[in-house]
Amino acid sequence: MISQSTIENTIFNLFKEAVIRLPEDVKIALQDAYKKEDQEIARLNLKAILDNIEAAQKMGVPMCQDTGLPIVFVKLGRVEVENLYQGIRKGVEKATEEVPLRPNVVDPLTRENTGTNTGNLIPQIDIELIDDEIIELTVFPKGIGSENNNALKMALPGEGIKGIKRFVLDTVTAAGGKPCPPIIVGVGIGGSSDMAMKIAKKALLGKVGERNPDKQIAELENDILRQINETGIGPMGLGGKTTALDVKILTADTHTAGLPIGVCIQCWAERHATAVIKP
Repeated sequence: MISQSTIENTIFNLFKEAVIRLPEDVKIALQDAYKKEDQEIARLNLKAILDNIEAAQKMGVPMCQDTGLPIVFVKLGRVEVENLYQGIRKGVEKATEEVPLRPNVVDPLTRENTGTNTGNLIPQIDIELIDDEIIELTVFPKGIGSENNNALKMALPGEGIKGIKRFVLDTVTAAGGKPCPPIIVGVGIGGSSDMAMKIAKKALLGKVGERNPDKQIAELENDILRQINETGIGPMGLGGKTTALDVKILTADTHTAGLPIGVCIQCWAERHATAVIKP
């Protein structure tokens, strides 16, 4: 039996890790972008981002004032867990108070702040059932500046790969500098409307620079990434070679009459952390 307190403490530690330390793959991608950039303003912006990352780690404070909407991905295997739901909520509340996380969660209509980063259906919890004797927890504090630029299109099958490329590029171009580039772009193709958006977000959990094992999808990722960086939007939208660090695509089978396309944009602060718990 995995106790509620184990879940709570794990969630707390994961959020603390995620908001303070950027994953190494993202940090390396930003460093590489800085090395290859030759525009002065773009280099200044990338240097400021890299300095910010280092300062947050040294000082033990969140790397961005927006500590995000608390999203938790759960891979639940053949294990007994004592009140998983409350363990996650209490972990978020503890992180809000002690890290601290900025209290971002409000009622969508009254705008009243809960003060705890928990509320109606928040933290957002996604559960995937797996055939293993573990539970895997991944926290993904999602900043709203990039989230506000997400988009969904219920395309027709005839639009095909050209339509997918066009929609992703149009979405990124419309976002411009608003999501604090260089960005990472998650793309979900297939399923239903909500599944396309969900797998677009889950795609962002993959390592920057790693390609999809499917050759056709990998080629699509590379092609879209090249097209995005050719826009010249650049770091913070002020011009430069690197508008996106990567494009990550996940797919799901879908209805014969549909082609849902979800685009989830992530700012440079691609924060997430994962832990595996065994009984």
